[in-house]
Amino acid sequence: MEYTVNQLASLSGVSKRTLRYYDAIGLLAPRRAADNGYRLYGPREVDRLQQILFYRALGVPLEEIGRLLSAPDFDREKALEAHLSALLEKRAELEALIGNVTKTICAMKGETMMTDQEKFEGFKQKMLSDNEDAYGDEIRIRYGDEAVDASYAKVAGMSKEQWQESQALS
Repeated sequence: MEYTVNQLASLSGVSKRTLRYYDAIGLLAPRRAADNGYRLYGPREVDRLQQILFYRALGVPLEEIGRLLSAPDFDREKALEAHLSALLEKRAELEALIGNVTKTICAMKGETMMTDQEKFEGFKQKMLSDNEDAYGDEIRIRYGDEAVDASYAKVAGMSKEQWQESQALS
């Protein structure tokens, strides 16, 4: 199936202007132009737009998205698996913060007690996640998975086993 700019914009939720911009910067070119001059997008372009939007949802700049998608070794399945992993991680971070806010509200209402340490649990998970994203490969090579996991568990105030169990759930 082929889509015009209007149809693809409606289907994907992005604006017509965005699609034209993606074309102008070489990120998403239409499959072809119809006799009437309309830009037409086919299945490959629809898949590429989906990839672009997944990367955008993760905060990747357009320039970097273009490099990733144009790389000769780009593997769509691996990219989707990486997207899923990153989104699940984001969800876990949000769930931790939601739990933290919920518990804080309950504590304010006198429905439960909350320690000072508990007030910052959601933030610690985010900090650990950010650290893993930035330095994970390097520190795991240098110190090993076991030492890094033990360190993260200590920061989070968990036993090593509790930390590993929490990571298995993410």
